Amino acid sequence: MNEQNIFIVRTGEVALKGMNKPYFEKMLQNRISQNLREFKKQAEENGWSPVSVRRNEGLIFVRAPKEIPEEKVLRQVSRVFGVSSVSPSVESKSDLDAIGECAVSFMMKQIEERGIKTFKVEAKRADKSFPVKSPDIARIIGGKVLKGCKVLKVDVHNPDVKLFVDLRRDETFLYDRKVSGMGGLPLGTNGRGLSLFSGGIDSPVATWMMAKRGMVVEVMHFHSYPYTSQRAQEKVERLVRIIASYSGTVKMHIVNLLPVQEQIVMHCPEDETTILVRRFMMRIAEQIAKKNGCQMLITGEDLGQVASQTADSLVVTDQSVSLPVMRPLIGMDKMEIIDRAKEIGTYETSIEPYEDCCTVFLPKHPVTRPKLSKILESESKLDVDKLIQDAVLSEEVKEIRY
Repeated sequence: MNEQNIFIVRTGEVALKGMNKPYFEKMLQNRISQNLREFKKQAEENGWSPVSVRRNEGLIFVRAPKEIPEEKVLRQVSRVFGVSSVSPSVESKSDLDAIGECAVSFMMKQIEERGIKTFKVEAKRADKSFPVKSPDIARIIGGKVLKGCKVLKVDVHNPDVKLFVDLRRDETFLYDRKVSGMGGLPLGTNGRGLSLFSGGIDSPVATWMMAKRGMVVEVMHFHSYPYTSQRAQEKVERLVRIIASYSGTVKMHIVNLLPVQEQIVMHCPEDETTILVRRFMMRIAEQIAKKNGCQMLITGEDLGQVASQTADSLVVTDQSVSLPVMRPLIGMDKMEIIDRAKEIGTYETSIEPYEDCCTVFLPKHPVTRPKLSKILESESKLDVDKLIQDAVLSEEVKEIRY
């Protein structure tokens, strides 16, 4: 009987990285280890067998003491970006008799716990020097299971359990399920970005999607106190904490936008308020991004969703900064974004009815096709550099952990 629970971790897209594959695998191995650090500490404090994460022939193997519930380990590993799927497994020597004995024990447990009556064996021979080919391994192990578990019958079309046998040089692993992971790329393999993060539905999804592509994300949140409340900011922190459950600790930059908004309302045309505020937000974010080594800005904009997200508005907005702007939601419709928000667990928090800075001083009829020349003319009435500098100086930084 194994003293540890064993998990086979598949790397999905990482497997396609060619010569760079070892680098991506190492990054993924490190991220899985980080996600399991609480379990490592727990095992050490209680004198249990250690938690280990190792790479072997394109797979990652996690071992954890049986005292830690299997489903808890599965949950933590499957949330790591770069993991395609995870299988709880049992281990055997790479010998047909030993594999058969292990398979019988495994299937007897399924009979007791789930009342299964039919099965099918699928075998994969990763060690090509093994003298028996994969179809024959499946046939031999299936025969041993039939002999050892007399209540079972073979059903090749719709079995209650599909038993997978993964035969390798030094050990063989048996399992019956694959738990889907998040996919994507390991965090830290694709640079660093700063996400403009409101309390709505879109920006948390956009942030999550860029993290899924391997980007370390920091978040930028604007408030307009006292028009926006402390509870509104607490809501945003809870959203960031959900993102942190996938990406690890997230650096959160908080800036007071109210002085900028007041100057725009006082000196500029009302219908340009939204686009002017947006340009200032981008400039302020760019300053903080550069200061923190972020290579690009990230927004939750979705083409045509609101006045500030028309094609004309986005072009004018982008003219205000030199950093590239990533918009992972740009071609999605609202229902697709909502579905993704529900999937990652941010939706219920996002729809809580707290105000954000974008709703402060909202014009009745915002311009949807702004002209850059007119926007620049309006900005000439403001002390742009000082407003940006004062906003950056108001920055508060928090480390948000899951």
